[in-house]
Amino acid sequence: MDSRQQALISWINAQSDFSCQQLEIVSGDASFRRYFRFDNAGTSIIAVDAPPEFEDSHRFVEVSESYLKAGLSVPKVLAVDFEQGFYCQDDFGDKQFADNLNLDNFYSRYSLALSKLPRIQQCISTESGPLPKFDLALLTSEFYLFSHWLVEVHLGLSLSENELTTMRTAFEYIQKQFLEQPQVGVHRDYHSRNLMVLDGEELGIIDFQDAVIGPITYDAVSLLRDCYQTWPDELVTEILSGFHAQHYGQHSWQEFKRWFDLTGIQRHIKASGIFARLCHRDGKSAYLNDVPRTLDYIVEIGLKYPELQNFSLLVKDKIKPAVESKFA
Repeated sequence: MDSRQQALISWINAQSDFSCQQLEIVSGDASFRRYFRFDNAGTSIIAVDAPPEFEDSHRFVEVSESYLKAGLSVPKVLAVDFEQGFYCQDDFGDKQFADNLNLDNFYSRYSLALSKLPRIQQCISTESGPLPKFDLALLTSEFYLFSHWLVEVHLGLSLSENELTTMRTAFEYIQKQFLEQPQVGVHRDYHSRNLMVLDGEELGIIDFQDAVIGPITYDAVSLLRDCYQTWPDELVTEILSGFHAQHYGQHSWQEFKRWFDLTGIQRHIKASGIFARLCHRDGKSAYLNDVPRTLDYIVEIGLKYPELQNFSLLVKDKIKPAVESKFA
């Protein structure tokens, strides 16, 4: 047991209403947070270690309260120490939305998950004020994840001036489509590993501390174009069209689908860069296995849009082969 775990147990026993004899590791994730489970008089509780130099526990608690008020099922924070970066929350169990997904339950599972988005989109503020905006500065920083951590650090590629221009031109086009969308509350990591199946098949939502105000298609594309799940394009289009007709009929289907596709490309550009950073900065190399899937989406969808074809070919012909050579 490391010093943070020891301090977490001591805090639980001295400063909360709970009693903890030992911690069972539940998971770490792509951040610096760690999740543990402990028994308190027959009730299972989750204890979270969120080092304050890396994680903002205030944000987690505030977004949790906002989501609860909106009628969403999120873990309730039961005790918190912001200074140390410790908190306890409800235990949502171990059954992930990602478990046992198949073509037979695709529509029922994903329709349920999509049905939660209108409530999430209503959550645009917490007690501290409005959520941060997914603005140009944040977009630029996420494009940098790709160009720096994936292309330069992981692959060691030096792109020509023409190739750099191709990449910048694509980023500018995606940026325009991203920012012109109606702006709503966005979970920002609404995917199959951040949804839990609760009793009665209700969905529990976790990992929402990075919530922002952003594009209306962002969470839908996070879910349906998951970095960890791949579904036939015709199924995604069919369920998305129903979601569009139900909630966004004021926007044409062609416009909404273009926003969805290009927001997905932005998200996969970011994700592939984050996976490379997790390897080289944080020592979490397993995420590299997900990079080819994210690049495939960029190529497949990007080739459908004339403004992105040159960039998609750059990814297809140069960047993805370089990624695959790393596995050889």
